[in-house]
Amino acid sequence: MTPPSSAPDLLPRSTEWRELAPEIHRQRLVIEGIPAQPVDDAQIRAYLSALSREVDMVQLLEPVTHRSDLYGWAGWIHWETSGAHFYAWEQPRLFFSVDIYTCKAFDPEVAVAFTADFFAARTVVAKSF
Repeated sequence: MTPPSSAPDLLPRSTEWRELAPEIHRQRLVIEGIPAQPVDDAQIRAYLSALSREVDMVQLLEPVTHRSDLYGWAGWIHWETSGAHFYAWEQPRLFFSVDIYTCKAFDPEVAVAFTADFFAARTVVAKSF
């Protein structure tokens, strides 16, 4: 029996990205920002459900949330074509981060504008990949 490889052995030697499954559509978007006020459970649930409609995704389950005393709020929603995660901090600063991963195309500008408006965030950054 061959022992399992260590994690570093599994990483490619090059940092260059390779498309391993071009026939499968995958779209990712990270949105981060500074909300106007602390984000709570009800806002996270409302945001994730509304985001589903904004980017035309089919929601399979109600959003799930959890609060950690150390790290703040986390939320997740399951879509037919993948899903989205949401994280919010109050300390050391007000901050949120959204990770969207889908197998269906969507307009990132719609998601970013909706997110900024929903949280009344004056400062928002986003990255698609």
